[in-house]
Amino acid sequence: MRNRNYLPRDLYFNQIKPFIGIGLIKVLTGQRRVGKSYLLFQVMDSINKLDPEAEIIYIDKEDCQFDAIKTYVDLMNYLHSTRKQSGKCYLFIDEIQDIVNFEIALRSLQDDPDWDIYCTGSNATLLSGELATYLAGRFIQIRIYALTYAEYLRFHQLSDSPESFLNYIKYGGMPYLVNVEQDERIVYEYLRNVLDTIVLRDVVSRYNVRNIHFLRDLIHYLSDSIGSIVSAKRISDYLKSQQINLLPKLVLEYLTYLESVYFIDRVQRAEVGGKKIFEIGDKFYFEDLGMRHSIIAFQQKDIGKVLENVVYHHLKATGYKVFVGKNGVQEIDFVAEKNGNKTYVQVAYLIPDEKTHDREFGNLLAIGDNFPKMVVSMDELAIGNFKGIDHLNIRKFLLDFN
Repeated sequence: MRNRNYLPRDLYFNQIKPFIGIGLIKVLTGQRRVGKSYLLFQVMDSINKLDPEAEIIYIDKEDCQFDAIKTYVDLMNYLHSTRKQSGKCYLFIDEIQDIVNFEIALRSLQDDPDWDIYCTGSNATLLSGELATYLAGRFIQIRIYALTYAEYLRFHQLSDSPESFLNYIKYGGMPYLVNVEQDERIVYEYLRNVLDTIVLRDVVSRYNVRNIHFLRDLIHYLSDSIGSIVSAKRISDYLKSQQINLLPKLVLEYLTYLESVYFIDRVQRAEVGGKKIFEIGDKFYFEDLGMRHSIIAFQQKDIGKVLENVVYHHLKATGYKVFVGKNGVQEIDFVAEKNGNKTYVQVAYLIPDEKTHDREFGNLLAIGDNFPKMVVSMDELAIGNFKGIDHLNIRKFLLDFN
């Protein structure tokens, strides 16, 4: 078993806790290296505190000692030979998508009330598809994200400050970085290794991608297009201008692959006050900005779109469903929905003059409903309310808004 030293992440543990000991399968999903395994350890330790005699079986498909478990039959044989006692048994499987037809085994085990099952996975397509087909209504899925700003401060034992925030947006929130010297060369070398694992193992190998060069070009293009409206045709046209001829259909497939491994998130545009979803032209944000900066170096000129990515990540990690809002010809950076309520969020680097103020606040003032509206920026003195719209410093937003 891997090193069990970890820092607890109660943001997610509190979502899992009500289901411990209950027959539903608990599925933790998210990009590789965002800390899913350590949440399993946190759950195991919680179970051990409640019942020191509890039988726990842990299978880590990234550990070579479990290489023989290749199919659901291998899994069932291993469990029958390993289980030591009758009664309740807690099963934890890390990276379950690496077991062929795993869903057949889970369905069989889930029918037995003596099994309490937890698993992690790094592929949204496999987990949503097979689980939805075979285990409808029998599992809960919890998305795990890279560290929020509040978690980052706690992990790295930092106090909130402009310097801490700059390091957060430069290096991102991959939890393992707490063990790495905060030096650009070292941090980005680690992140590039994680990127290679995601590209080669999770995308190229699983989807039999042949044009690896184009896949890397696409990742680079997305890295430079955070917060911009992107379509498969627009990417295809850009590639043609670079003498690379690829059909939009293939571009769309590759985008779907990158989404499926949680490397990027696609954000659709929706009509403010209506139900219309615009099918053409989405925005893409990175799961982790450090990963993005390992591809394209962080530069001051990118600060606006980087801040958008930070705000988007925070909204998703704290449980919001997020759209890009369209109100006539005006655009709202984020429409965040949770528990039947909405919040409109506009993100800006600084509000240095009246023209910028009118643009950022004006888009929100044009919305006719009474849901909360806010402008988030890096202005240190961002405070107060303008005609019902709050102006918040981004660090305060990241620490207080949930």
